[in-house]
Amino acid sequence: MYSATQIDASSFVEGVDRAFIITLGFSFLFLIVLTFLLILFIVKYRRSKHPKAVQIKGNTKLEIAWTGGALLLVLVLFYYGWAGWKPMMTPPDDAMEIKAIARMWKFQFVYDNGKVTDTLYVPVNQSVVLDLVALDVIHSLYIPAFRVKEDMVPGMKKDMWFRAQRVDEFDLFCAEYCGLQHSYMYTGVNVLSQEDFDNWYADTTTAAPSADTQAWEAGLSVLRKNGCNVCHSSDGSKLIGPSYLGIFGSTREVETGGENRQVVADSIYIRNSIYNPDADIVEGYNKGLMLSYEGLVTEEDVRHIVEYLKHLNQ
Repeated sequence: MYSATQIDASSFVEGVDRAFIITLGFSFLFLIVLTFLLILFIVKYRRSKHPKAVQIKGNTKLEIAWTGGALLLVLVLFYYGWAGWKPMMTPPDDAMEIKAIARMWKFQFVYDNGKVTDTLYVPVNQSVVLDLVALDVIHSLYIPAFRVKEDMVPGMKKDMWFRAQRVDEFDLFCAEYCGLQHSYMYTGVNVLSQEDFDNWYADTTTAAPSADTQAWEAGLSVLRKNGCNVCHSSDGSKLIGPSYLGIFGSTREVETGGENRQVVADSIYIRNSIYNPDADIVEGYNKGLMLSYEGLVTEEDVRHIVEYLKHLNQ
């Protein structure tokens, strides 16, 4: 929490909060007034005071008053809601573009220089447009502190924008139930000063493993970066997909094109499982649980993954 004297997290906070407070205020007002009138009428018009029912004729002036008042109230609420929503639909022309990719169950952010991260990094006081891409099911990118949320629909071009106004770290969630491990889709937004962001953006040394990094460690890094550990364990336990442990070199019972067969889990099998996961369905698992990582995982990444799987057999 931060005090009212601090700068809002984003440029949308004031408009959204104003609409929320006004709507909440009217809700409490009507709750109090209607509760009071309910109690008043129960007491005033109770059966003991009026044992015989009396026909009451309508009041035209009262009808006009509450109809006009309700219309005015709706227009006021609409105006403040529209005023808070309208700026979200018109990103500035000079906004920085970042691709936000969602898949079960992981967010990734791709920058123009090729950097790929699972945490969103943005500069302070710079408009940012997120190009929203969902690779499997409907997700929803939600940054509560910025008051922005947008659904990510497979095959539909969508975007959202914001301008962070304070250097800080903020939560980022998936706000659309997207399957068994939905709660794993949790990461953050790091808002940096322009100088710090420029230094981070120019530093591409973390985009690839260093020369002295062992191949299997690089493979583990690739798996973690792409969220593979959410569905596959390294200790033999069964999750959404088969465990890494003991897979390399083993004989697998798979279904290929509707026919059952046995295959050896060599480097070719591993590569095909990453790029074409529905080709060979391992016995005990269902088709369609994994989408292709072609274009996201390079051939070198695949070789590193193979080395990691070999390392687990040692």
